Amino acid sequence: MKRPQERPLGAQISHMLKDRGVDVIFGIPGVHNQEMYRGIEEAGITHVLARHEQGAGFMADGYARATGNPGVAYVITGPGVCNIMTAMGQAYSDSVPVLVISSCLDEVAAKRGQLHQMLDQEGAGGCVCDWSETARTADAAYQLIDRALVEFVAQKALPKHIQVPIAALQSNADTGWDHPYLPSFNIVSPNKEDINRAVYLIKQAKRPIFVFGGGAKAATKAAREVMRMTGSASFCTYAGRGVIGPDDPLHFGSMLARGDTARVLAGSDLVVTIGTELSEVDLWRDHLGHDCQVINVNRDTESIARGAGGDHRVVADSGCFLRETGAGLKGHTPATDWTPEEVTNARARWRAETDAERPGIVPICDALREVVPSDTMIYSDMTQIAYVAKEVWDMDRPGHWHHPYGFGTLGYALPAGIGGAVARRVGNLPTMVIAGDYGFQYTMQELGVAVELGLPIPIILWDNGKLKEIEDSMVRAQIAPNAVIARNPDFCKLAEAFGARSAAPKNLSEMQSAVQAAFKADGPTLIHITPEIVA
Repeated sequence: MKRPQERPLGAQISHMLKDRGVDVIFGIPGVHNQEMYRGIEEAGITHVLARHEQGAGFMADGYARATGNPGVAYVITGPGVCNIMTAMGQAYSDSVPVLVISSCLDEVAAKRGQLHQMLDQEGAGGCVCDWSETARTADAAYQLIDRALVEFVAQKALPKHIQVPIAALQSNADTGWDHPYLPSFNIVSPNKEDINRAVYLIKQAKRPIFVFGGGAKAATKAAREVMRMTGSASFCTYAGRGVIGPDDPLHFGSMLARGDTARVLAGSDLVVTIGTELSEVDLWRDHLGHDCQVINVNRDTESIARGAGGDHRVVADSGCFLRETGAGLKGHTPATDWTPEEVTNARARWRAETDAERPGIVPICDALREVVPSDTMIYSDMTQIAYVAKEVWDMDRPGHWHHPYGFGTLGYALPAGIGGAVARRVGNLPTMVIAGDYGFQYTMQELGVAVELGLPIPIILWDNGKLKEIEDSMVRAQIAPNAVIARNPDFCKLAEAFGARSAAPKNLSEMQSAVQAAFKADGPTLIHITPEIVA
């Protein structure tokens, strides 16, 4: 006799996710994964229907970045997995907790020509995420889901892929997942010797510089207190923007990619890196520029292992390290050589460089910043406005500007912004998207999702009629620009065809008014701007 709690495994998976705190799933149903949809409504989960699996993956990414909780996506066998792999790769490069659950064929070695067949779907998924596993039984599915959810918290947050054979999804399974869920909140505390060594080095330094990365987002209060106590100068990576406030007179901002910052760091006698890998996309050079002792703090052992031989390497949670360091510095009187004037002058010089490299965009960023509420969460694409804004737009809080930093995929901003807006509509919190004319066309179909959900998202669309960044790069490389111009649609009419609002402001003041109105609308507004807006 069947136990009352028995259901097809596909339905049980949704019930388990709900039990583990998942409230939203992004995805697209198909004949191969329809069993996973059997339990969604029954479990009380909201499903967001994407227009493409890549969009579903980016929505899950945006949701995860907005909440700090896992973003979950359901996709079908074969093309569904292939389509979401770009989003999985982006989540992997930026350490975002995304869980992709897909169906898979029951047998692929002995039978060819099946619908959605791939040679090695599990292996393909594993190329772009932390791990990709096949759950052939209900118990395996439950264990893998719990493993993923625990690892999101206890380790570096990296995307995972679980695939379940179609026959297993259809087979009845009991509630083997119905047990206490005790995720491991692995706060890595530094040992006393590491803290004592760090406190000693900081007290001795005359020109200490701290570099804060995205891993320090949750340690803002402690970070700002340590800066006050030590009189240290600071930088942040793009992902760490907002950890230190723009009102700190010794904060150099997110300008590390400026070549001249190497000279500034060469003048330091202690560098402390907190929660950052200092990867290629942070620096765009091989070396930070320093020639002094480094304290490298990171809970990720892989990042720590890449440090130089003379570094003082501390495996620890950023917040724990900063709080305990702050306690050790109590009563310390800072006597550093940094002055607000040299920081202000350097920032002004680098801002001018940025403006010269991409003329006309700094004023657009300034105008937007004036009218965008400070608690707005911004999602940007690979576009020139974002490249400039990452350097000149200071954030007063961390984790509120999201960009496809590492993988650098086009088409990220719109669907990721939708995922973020879905997460933030509970508190009626503002969300904005910044995209370029070419990248927008990668995922523009997801505009239909924003309309369907009535999300009041201003979508700033920068249209210079070409792949301008690539054109400039070709010119610098002495390559005759080729394949950098594409015929664009009428973006305003396109938005209106989806049911969205549109605006085409002719100057910065009109743009500001359009943005303010868009935040109050009952759906998305595409705000189309061109270089002529600053003419």
